[in-house]
Amino acid sequence: MSPIDERIVRATQAGLPLVEAPYAEIARRVGVGEQEVLSLLKAMLADGRIRRIGAVPNHYALGYVANAMSVWDVPDDAVERLGCAVGALEFVSHCYRRPRRLPDWPYNLFAMVHGRSRDETAQKVEAIRRLLGSALRAHDVLYSVRILKKTGLRL
Repeated sequence: MSPIDERIVRATQAGLPLVEAPYAEIARRVGVGEQEVLSLLKAMLADGRIRRIGAVPNHYALGYVANAMSVWDVPDDAVERLGCAVGALEFVSHCYRRPRRLPDWPYNLFAMVHGRSRDETAQKVEAIRRLLGSALRAHDVLYSVRILKKTGLRL
């Protein structure tokens, strides 16, 4: 990573400035032009030095207080197809495959859902259950009990 790349990462790792032109502000802070900041960020995304640039909402502050990780046991040969279908649901914030930890943890598909109440979240989990249909062997719902700090690596 070049010195300018590092300055850009340090200037953005806690979030973009909440101003009308955030990339121009980053450019001002690191001492280069806005187009150079944009080009360097695109290059870092393309080669994997950074994974993404995106918003990280605080669901609690938005009124979504029933946040649940739904976990599903589906056949391994169908988990990719089913995971794509579940992940496409508008109310699923993220969905991914994880290895089973038998005998205690048979689940291989995880989907995070958010609701303003547990009843609302339960309805969303039920929609996933219906989508998975006969492929579903077991599932559980793990509700959040506290907010964890959502940050990546800091330089």
